[in-house]
Amino acid sequence: MYRTIFEHLINWKKQTKRKVILVRGARQVGKTYIIRELGKTFDSFLEINFEKDTDVKSLFDKNLNPKRIITELSIYYKQQITAGKTLLFFDEIQACPRAIEALRFFYEDIPDLHLVAAGSLLEFALADLPSFGVGRLRSIYMYPMSFDEFLIAKEEEGLLKLKQEANVKNPLKKVFHDKLVDLLKIHLIIGGMPDAVNSYCLNNDITEVFNILTDITTSYYSDFVKYNKRIPVDRLRETLDSVVLQSGGKFIFSKVNAISNPTQAKNALELLTTAGLVHKVHHTSGQGIPLGAGINHKKFKAFLLDTGIIQNNLNLNLSEILLSKNTDMLNKGSIAEIFTGLEMIKYSSPYKQKHLFYWHREKRGSNAEVDYLLTNNETILPVEIKSGTSGKMQSLNLFLRERKINKGKRISLENFAEYGKIEILPLHSISNLNAGGWLD
Repeated sequence: MYRTIFEHLINWKKQTKRKVILVRGARQVGKTYIIRELGKTFDSFLEINFEKDTDVKSLFDKNLNPKRIITELSIYYKQQITAGKTLLFFDEIQACPRAIEALRFFYEDIPDLHLVAAGSLLEFALADLPSFGVGRLRSIYMYPMSFDEFLIAKEEEGLLKLKQEANVKNPLKKVFHDKLVDLLKIHLIIGGMPDAVNSYCLNNDITEVFNILTDITTSYYSDFVKYNKRIPVDRLRETLDSVVLQSGGKFIFSKVNAISNPTQAKNALELLTTAGLVHKVHHTSGQGIPLGAGINHKKFKAFLLDTGIIQNNLNLNLSEILLSKNTDMLNKGSIAEIFTGLEMIKYSSPYKQKHLFYWHREKRGSNAEVDYLLTNNETILPVEIKSGTSGKMQSLNLFLRERKINKGKRISLENFAEYGKIEILPLHSISNLNAGGWLD
């Protein structure tokens, strides 16, 4: 399946001076698949899985001289490793911390070698390392499939092109907009985990999709047991479950578990966030740029990395979303708001983790909230999410007036349109924000 990150990996391959690439992301987002696809563009490809090939770990117990390591790997696997022609892939590298430490020396001593590494919940291992080559490695972050990638998997490139070219002056024809909404509903239900998407595209079997999503969730819990030594596994599970239940509102640590230690819950959430399983949306005053200058670290929302996993865990009546003409059904579980945040992350630069912000004012008789604030140069763009095709925009208009901003966005299931200062962006076309530079 096509993934946009592949183009970034190809560009890395062509560079004359390149750093070792560390592909980071949660289990099952497609890291191994996309690196194997990259391997097909080389003369030779050697994949080393440190969870499977446990014996090979001993080669890293000596000194970390990369030339010695390359020679011994060539002998062990009976395959020549040639700089400039071979893609060397260290998979599940979190299982071999010494290999992580060795990465920086490859950049220094064999700069012509194409070396890429990946791992699941890699941050669990990195947290125990004093240094893993800052300045010598380049991280690239990978997430579940976006809606645009889902459309390509469904062989709907024509629809994708139409929505990318549409805007408030040139809205989609109703027949195309309606089809995109129907496809979006399916995407919201199955999510963007590649195995789930592939299964649906091949079989159209939602039940099997949810079996896959359950397996993925179980694999996350298994990873907790294998790689975490600092936080009780039960706290990680409880915190992950609580993130799902609290989605759409301010995250409150005391709600994780009545008998849990709030400090443990806080540490668990930080680890889950660092590992890419959970994303935060921080509150900001929105007074100016950068938005982080007005951040309130104690006030934030949190949501899981994939809408399919979220809805599977919530046990929602998904047939209502799929079949109902009442599109407000998308409001269950704050799915529209969560999906928007996830899409914003997926379409941003893969070389850095995007920070999301929201604005909330609590005053007696005046409670207002704007779901997301984006920036472009010195301009702030307030974004409000509506799950259906109607709804007031009081909070958005209030923010525009108070901050003296000329334009806002409303994301909903409506077609492209414009109402005064507010532009309507369909929920299926969040990637169009890239055209204005709002997701950089």
